[in-house]
Amino acid sequence: MALSSLIIEDIVARKVFNSRGSEAIEVEVFTAGGYGRVTAPMGASRGRGEVVPYPSGGVDEAIDKVSKLVAPELVGLDASDQRLIDKVLHEVDGTPDFRNIGGNTAYAISMAVAVAASASLGIPLFEHLGGCLAHELPYPLGNVIGGGKHVRGRGPDVQEMLVLPVGAEDVLEALQANFLVHKRAGELLAKADPAFTGGRGDEGAWAPNLSTVEALEVLFKACEDVSGELGFDIRIGLDVAASSLWDEGEGAYIYEREGAKRDRGEQVEFILGLIERFNLIYVEDPLMEDDFEGFAELTKKAKRFNCLICGDDLFVTNRARIEHGLKLKAASAIIIKPNQVGTISDAADAIRLARSGGLVPIASHRSGESTDPYLAHLAVGLRCPIIKTGVLGGERVAKLNELLRIAEGLGEVARMARLPSQAA
Repeated sequence: MALSSLIIEDIVARKVFNSRGSEAIEVEVFTAGGYGRVTAPMGASRGRGEVVPYPSGGVDEAIDKVSKLVAPELVGLDASDQRLIDKVLHEVDGTPDFRNIGGNTAYAISMAVAVAASASLGIPLFEHLGGCLAHELPYPLGNVIGGGKHVRGRGPDVQEMLVLPVGAEDVLEALQANFLVHKRAGELLAKADPAFTGGRGDEGAWAPNLSTVEALEVLFKACEDVSGELGFDIRIGLDVAASSLWDEGEGAYIYEREGAKRDRGEQVEFILGLIERFNLIYVEDPLMEDDFEGFAELTKKAKRFNCLICGDDLFVTNRARIEHGLKLKAASAIIIKPNQVGTISDAADAIRLARSGGLVPIASHRSGESTDPYLAHLAVGLRCPIIKTGVLGGERVAKLNELLRIAEGLGEVARMARLPSQAA
């Protein structure tokens, strides 16, 4: 492959819309031998430690800065040198949190360069990111019942109720399991909630008018039914999004639907009770984003249940926060969202650091997503054993279907990733 085919010739940015109908930046990168186009996602609940998604002028200002500040510095560089590209993005921005050009802008450019480079090299993106030995497929963690900020009206206080098909032998089986659980849960919700009309939230999850425990009872039954039908184990997970429940003035977690108020100790015991009652395999953000000590207490107590305690808002894919969490043994898993830190290199470094301390990396979508399939490649290329990317909705299914294509391309060497002992 001639070097000339990898040289960046042009970068173009435009305004498009994400799955919530919100404005988003899309970036196209052109080389002599290939091309990449990427749209930046956006979360509904964002951790305080994330990079700034857009400059103060929003998407319009970000687009202007791509043409005036970023493109002149990147045109002429080798698209396959991801480290150099991402270093230049940091230098052009000049701030520690991408508030100048925007973290979403940096992510879209960084990923689009990687896509263009893989096209120029004539290899799949996952292979470009992870090398020729990348061959393990992640288990899909799918959102089936939603609440919190992802729904309107009186849904469950907890933001996401998820399923993980731990017994599936291949990606096809795993995806079929999640689809069947989603369908069965919808049928059961229609019986449990007389007012249920099939409404769904941001990520395609059902949005019933039930309490957290009532909704979990439905999902537990759906998993039992489908597990029995398919002959393998499907387990439940939660994304509590506890920062959205935390009231600083009250010094407590406020569960409006339940009419409950819980301090740290009560919150830990409440979550432990849910883990035991519903055999949970995974709990994300069970406490507010700065409570590393509370996370550590829960992580220690949850070990006996083989349940992963995962930090998203706790870590926000941020090196300093990961280092602090590792010292305290605050979690056993970590959500990885590249646009939380801005570049592919930063995300890869975060995964490397997390893995060195025993954290399980989980590649994750955002609630406001695009139809780009590249999260699937990121999960395979950077060896994340779990991918969190919803169940239904075109923007979610695009990533799930890409896993099937990756598996097909890998052929006989394709393997499901090895889940950690906590998720076995």
